[in-house]
Amino acid sequence: MLEHGGRLRAAAQRHGIALGDWLDLSTGIAPYGWPLPPVPASAWTRLPEADDGLEAAARDYYGAPALLPVAGSQSAIQALPRLRGRSRVGVLAPAYAEHAAAWERAGHELLQLDAEEMDRQVDGLDVLLLVNPNNPTGRRFAPAQLLAWHRRLAARGGWLLVDEAFIDCTPQHSLAAYCDRPGLIVLRSFGKFFGLAGIRLGFVLAEPALLGRLDELLGPWTVSGPARALATALLPDRRGQGEQRRRLSADGRRLAELLSARGWPPSGGCALFQWCSDPRAAALHEFLAAQGILTRLFQAPLSLRFGLPADEPGWARLEQALHAFKEHSA
Repeated sequence: MLEHGGRLRAAAQRHGIALGDWLDLSTGIAPYGWPLPPVPASAWTRLPEADDGLEAAARDYYGAPALLPVAGSQSAIQALPRLRGRSRVGVLAPAYAEHAAAWERAGHELLQLDAEEMDRQVDGLDVLLLVNPNNPTGRRFAPAQLLAWHRRLAARGGWLLVDEAFIDCTPQHSLAAYCDRPGLIVLRSFGKFFGLAGIRLGFVLAEPALLGRLDELLGPWTVSGPARALATALLPDRRGQGEQRRRLSADGRRLAELLSARGWPPSGGCALFQWCSDPRAAALHEFLAAQGILTRLFQAPLSLRFGLPADEPGWARLEQALHAFKEHSA
């Protein structure tokens, strides 16, 4: 299993700090949401059905012509490589590591690329895969550039696969509206923006023929009834989404300013996280963990990703710990 953020129980055991005493900043998941609607009893007692309004609500929210609900975008990440014969796959690096692992596991030829190499390499690829904005670097790719790469790939039967897990605060940069074009596949994560990671819900946006093949591969009832009911209620809530978008965007800026003021100017980021590439990253990671603050450490390049604190005590605790590290390192 690859390492991910959110392994709070392991950190609590390692450092001998009670689970409830941690400030978990190790993920890029919204640390707050808004009041949840009640889940109908029938969602628990009946098998899920596809005509319950979820797909229509999601198409409206994402602005996508066609989509498929899945049990978290992770399930699609693992399944999509099985829908192609052996291919030459270019993957943005560094990025969410499950993408590369899934294509490699399925027997495809993998080429890890930095952002500057992509345009030079795209004509030699069958699949180009990237995260936009990227995780963990926060690197953004303009829709016009992505669509140009898609045209070059699709002309040869290739795919452009874009993971938009962190794009909900800037939906104007999404490729969702173009996903009826053959060879363009977009993944969206429900849990990150809505602050409901445990719901395990995502969506694949693509042409209907490909969605049908993926649906057949994944099998029936991939998304639970309660997850479908909650998402169907929340996706049309434009007021709640607008407030969430404003709050996350403001907190993303606040986190960047706090880190900069304490000697850790971000190398990149987005509304949901900030990323600091720094040779001191491992030392700060351990220092914070000893105080019950969990961050996400990356080795290549050596860097830290900070998620958002959920409340004012969390913000104060992070600021005090960063100040203490600066004094400790002086």
